[in-house]
Amino acid sequence: MARLRVGVLISGRGSNLQALIAACSAEAYPAEIALVISSRADAQGLGVAAAAGVPVAVIAHRDRRAFAAEARPRLCERRVELVCLAGFMRILDANFVEEWRDRMVNIHPSLLPSFRGLHAQRQALAAGVRFAGCTVHFVRPELDCGPIIAQAVVPVHPDDDEPLLSDRILETEHRLYPLAVRLIAEGRVRVVPGIVPGIVPGVVAERVEILNARIPDISALNPQDCPVDPLASNPG
Repeated sequence: MARLRVGVLISGRGSNLQALIAACSAEAYPAEIALVISSRADAQGLGVAAAAGVPVAVIAHRDRRAFAAEARPRLCERRVELVCLAGFMRILDANFVEEWRDRMVNIHPSLLPSFRGLHAQRQALAAGVRFAGCTVHFVRPELDCGPIIAQAVVPVHPDDDEPLLSDRILETEHRLYPLAVRLIAEGRVRVVPGIVPGIVPGVVAERVEILNARIPDISALNPQDCPVDPLASNPG
C-alpha cells in the first residue's frame, strides 16, 4: 500500500520533525515526509530535513494570504496528503486551513482544551495542575480548537519550573506525534459530530473516533505508565 505523503511546517529547531523523520525511516511505517516548509530561513529544522534528504522550502511571508498562496502549489507539486504543524509559529489563513480540513494536524503542549495558545506549560504551572501533557489535534481556524486525535499525560513534579516541564512534555510529543500520524495513515481516524455542545462559542462541536484501537501499541508509548489516549471511542 502507498505511504501517506506528509508535508511538515516548521519555524524552529524541528525536534518533532526529527521524530517524524525517524518514524518514517521504518519500512513498516505507513507515511513518508514529502516536503518541509519553514517560515524562517534560519530554522534549524531545515538542516534536519536536508540531512534526511527531504525537500525543503522557505516561505517567509508574514502576510497569511501570501504565505498560503505560495504554500499551495508547493504542497500540490509534492503531492502532499497530510500537513503536520511542528513548532510552526504562525497563524494560518482561515481559508487555507479549511482547504486542508481534516488533513492538517498540530501538536500542542497541553491537554487541550486546557491552556490554549502560547506558553501552555507556564499556564499549567500557574494553575497548579498535577498533570500536564500534549495533544495532537486536527487544525481549525480557531486557535487550538480542532478535534482531538491523541493525548498523553505528563506528571507535574513539585520542583518543576517551565523549562523542566517543557522538556518532559517535548519528549512525550516525540512519541505521540508519530503515533497520531500512523493512525491517520492507516485510515483509523474519523471525525464525527460532537455529542455535547462545543465549549468555544461559535465553534461546531466535533470529536474523533479511533477505529480498531489497539491498547497495547498505544500504552507502550508511556515509559511511566501515564495515560496515552488515542481518543475516546472504539466503534470497530
